[in-house]
Amino acid sequence: MSNPALPQAAIPLSVLDLAPVTAGSTPADALRNTRELAQLADRCGYTRYWLAEHHNMTGIASAATAVVIAHIAGATERIRVGAGGIMLPNHAPLVIAEQFGTLESLFPGRIDLGLGRAPGTDQNTARALRRHLAGSDDNFPQDVLELQSYFQPVQPNQAVRAVPGAGLKVPIWLLGSSLYSAELAAHLGLPFAFASHFAPRFLFKAIDLYRSRFQPSEQLDKPYVAVAANAIAADTDEAAQHLLRSLRLRFAAMARGVRGQLQPPEAFVERDWSAAELAFSDESLACSAVGSPAEVRKQLEGLIEQTGADELVLTAQIFDHAARLKSFALVAEAWGLPAIRPADQNSAAAPA
Repeated sequence: MSNPALPQAAIPLSVLDLAPVTAGSTPADALRNTRELAQLADRCGYTRYWLAEHHNMTGIASAATAVVIAHIAGATERIRVGAGGIMLPNHAPLVIAEQFGTLESLFPGRIDLGLGRAPGTDQNTARALRRHLAGSDDNFPQDVLELQSYFQPVQPNQAVRAVPGAGLKVPIWLLGSSLYSAELAAHLGLPFAFASHFAPRFLFKAIDLYRSRFQPSEQLDKPYVAVAANAIAADTDEAAQHLLRSLRLRFAAMARGVRGQLQPPEAFVERDWSAAELAFSDESLACSAVGSPAEVRKQLEGLIEQTGADELVLTAQIFDHAARLKSFALVAEAWGLPAIRPADQNSAAAPA
């Protein structure tokens, strides 16, 4: 499944930021950290910077995703900024068209709209967001088509239009961790991103299904796959594995039904967790590259060889903010991303 079109080191790297709220900090701290990381990603040559919609989670600060995207796009110059993703069943398509039409109007040529069909929260919170749940997931394909229509030029006698939004053709991606979104992305001819950073089980089946059933569209003439992965780099393999302990703890706690703020690595004590909980954590983190910069590059190259990914979207939930900044900088340097000089910022091009 290798991608013969590009040498592996030429595959673009992007960032998925969950705006983690660490123990002892506040959402305001998390959003300041997100801004600083986005500015570093902009300078280091990453292609896009995505934020994800989650609700009622004390460890994630990006619930008002479109607002955070505006915050990040305004603080950067070149990098594409977008949603990875908006959970469309939580919203009326017109509202999302207006939000992202506004973003595209403010930051032309730099906005991405990734869509998912999960609630991004628990059922009680989903009900509070939507008021009712009946049919919301079942309507996902129709909602995607409706949302697409609002970005098209206004038609004669069109009664409802997105202002801003109409005619802007904001790039839409479908995101998923199962076969459903892969098949829908293929049918609609949209780029597809797989959430293997937390749910790698169906990664290869989903990619095969998407590529085999892809139908060209006005937006995309051939399949385009982005694969999400955890990537944690430090000066040594041991230091990187230590940083990973915060994320291992987060997933072990999820297996127990517990969510909360991101904890320091020292808080993870293996004997406190059952074999099943540890297995769940390790299985969830199977799509991860952790180690020295050279080791992370080697593991990411292996992921590209296995999947033929056109792009990698990297995430790193690291407790220490300085270590998270350093990790992304080390990965960019090891990958050979072209660092952007200040004078280059406005002229640098990034693929849509």
